[in-house]
Amino acid sequence: MKKLILFGIAIFLILHICISIYIKTPNTKTEVVVWTLQMANFSDYINGIIKEYEAQNPNIKIKWIDVPFSEGEKRTLASILSNNPPDLVNLNPDFSSILAQKGALEEIDENKLSEFNQDVIKSLKYQGKLYAIPWYATSAVTIYNKKLLGNNQIPKTFDELAQISKTIKLQTGAFAYFPTITENDTMLKILNKYGVGVNNIDSPESIKVFDMYKKLYQQKLIPAESITQTHQEALEKYMSENVVFYQGGANFLSMIKDNAPNVYKNTEVAPQIVGKLGQNDFSLMNFIIPIKSKHKKEALDFCLYLTNQKNQLELAKMTNVISTNKYALQNEFYNSDKDVMARARKYSAKQIGHINPVLRQQNNQKDINLLVNTAVQTILLNKGDTKSILNQVKKDIEKLK
Repeated sequence: MKKLILFGIAIFLILHICISIYIKTPNTKTEVVVWTLQMANFSDYINGIIKEYEAQNPNIKIKWIDVPFSEGEKRTLASILSNNPPDLVNLNPDFSSILAQKGALEEIDENKLSEFNQDVIKSLKYQGKLYAIPWYATSAVTIYNKKLLGNNQIPKTFDELAQISKTIKLQTGAFAYFPTITENDTMLKILNKYGVGVNNIDSPESIKVFDMYKKLYQQKLIPAESITQTHQEALEKYMSENVVFYQGGANFLSMIKDNAPNVYKNTEVAPQIVGKLGQNDFSLMNFIIPIKSKHKKEALDFCLYLTNQKNQLELAKMTNVISTNKYALQNEFYNSDKDVMARARKYSAKQIGHINPVLRQQNNQKDINLLVNTAVQTILLNKGDTKSILNQVKKDIEKLK
């Protein structure tokens, strides 16, 4: 009888242990919450990566949430102010930098990002420290109509472009280009290529750049709409053969091909037009880890998997973005001359190796943009002395600080 009781107790304990293990097993996985921006169209790609990662890391569960681009900053800020933010968030570097300034982000160990393009890594640093992991980039190239260009040389700098504008206008009746210099921070990006920022916007170099555009405008060598319209209108003028040069990403080539096939037949690409310093503009998307994240280590591990050579290259082939993984950039996909689209990718990929110094966004960037763009319009319309106008702009910017 005693043996029977002991046997029963043993069976009870075994069953109890088994049931406990069964109950606890589903809850032993660490759930890492990941937010991306406007990636729903690539759900098969993202879900495929998550499936592979979870198979290799059975103790991890990735919860992916895709956020509309327009709501990204607002939602991220709200989540960071709470005690329950996502573990990994896809943002642009400008907003990421603002969060870093506020002490809201986890510092990233730079040694773990040795596979990435180091110029991109450098561009992401804030006060010498890294708070973001790069994902993908874009970098505009010079798209041009080779029939309208004729025997003229392809300009490498804005100064060279200004110099051939009159010749092209006389030969073709078309404008050399359509600088949308009051669109967002376009003028500041141009000035940055000459070593001019908000702190020295009244410098002799800055006056020289403003006066270059003033001369072009006054001589009617750039469209009158240059001081009011955007890149969309500039693209339309290119597709109607009213403009020879257009600066844009490789994705604009697809638009030209679809909407103006005859123009596309005469379209070729060249490297981005640069200024005195020779660096290139680029746009970047990155990931950040909030300092209040509950799973920082796991978040970084998944991020490095998502942005590895294989996964970045796969995304690039679907979208024509530029990889930030330096090994992906060595792939034939970025080193082909087989057609105009391939050449655009090749130039873009090479350009992100020369992007510093980058234009740093300020806390009051929209207000600064308005001040600069108003100055552009005032100067180009010849409503005042360039130096006096820029002196006032500098004073107005200082008031915003």
